[in-house]
Amino acid sequence: MSDMASGSTTRVVGEGRFQFAPAIGWGTLPDGWDFVDVVGVATDSKDRVHVFNRGRHPLVVFDTDGNFLRSWGEGRFVRPHGILIGPDDCLYLTDDMDHTVRKFSPEGDPLLTLGTSGHPSDTGVVNFDYRTMKQAGPPFCYPTNVALAADGQMFITDGYGNARVHRFTPEGKLIQSWGAPGSGPGQFHVPHGIFLDSRRRVFVADRENNRLQVFTADGRFLEQWTDVVRPTNIYIDTDDHVFVAEEGMRAGLYPWMEPDLAAPGGRLSIFDRSGTLLARWGGGGEPCSPTDFFAPHDIWLDSAGSIYIGEVTWAAGGNVGLVPEDCPRLRKYEQWGR
Repeated sequence: MSDMASGSTTRVVGEGRFQFAPAIGWGTLPDGWDFVDVVGVATDSKDRVHVFNRGRHPLVVFDTDGNFLRSWGEGRFVRPHGILIGPDDCLYLTDDMDHTVRKFSPEGDPLLTLGTSGHPSDTGVVNFDYRTMKQAGPPFCYPTNVALAADGQMFITDGYGNARVHRFTPEGKLIQSWGAPGSGPGQFHVPHGIFLDSRRRVFVADRENNRLQVFTADGRFLEQWTDVVRPTNIYIDTDDHVFVAEEGMRAGLYPWMEPDLAAPGGRLSIFDRSGTLLARWGGGGEPCSPTDFFAPHDIWLDSAGSIYIGEVTWAAGGNVGLVPEDCPRLRKYEQWGR
């Protein structure tokens, strides 16, 4: 699409009111730093962008223009996986290989730990292979992500080594768990991402079942949405538009899976509250281009409606040369024409 006012050419993605321009090169790290993989991204009340990554500086903070502000968390995580920032700017960080979810103050001070460090629950899973799981278990066995309800209750997907959603009080007391291994309603094969809408419906990205499952807050199954391919995470805005990051079938596959170039690769999809598709872009044809994706892992929106995507480019295939080393790990898309 051409920007007639400036005479330049701007790449625009999306459809209708959901059109966005890539902010190419947004987010400059200090010299010598490397994200390795961006597993999570979230903004606080001042639109400061917090990037949870697997480099030597696991929590990197930028301003809205992409200027580096600070980092913290060095040496405190076994393997970062998920991030959520609450309305009070506290951070909820998931460490899958430590089997814990921790809450931190905005300054990085520890406030709460869920799970026992280094001690997974017994589900029988072997080598991250969800097919070997013998039973669902208590928290946690390689947890993945966190969502918050308006009253502060925490909903946590326990995904790589378990097949459950756990609900906790704001103080960290377990209220209930639901889910079991499988592909039926209320069952999961890698519950990977989670978010609540304004009606307190719980959306779960059931990655290896290629669907979103929707539940009441007490775990009653409502419906499933199947127009997604290996969804990794979800963000729901104040109008209940559902933004979904999808890893697709070309990257980040288990050893027993074969890439399917006829199937979609990494992409972003936007649905209304009923599951009607409103906009979509990507698909993995040009995975390092500004308008496509390789391995989307997390998604978040700031107060201006800009979209942030974190990608696990290295773990999903960059480590074996499927994409070049400079393939993006972090992307920003700004609303077009607003």
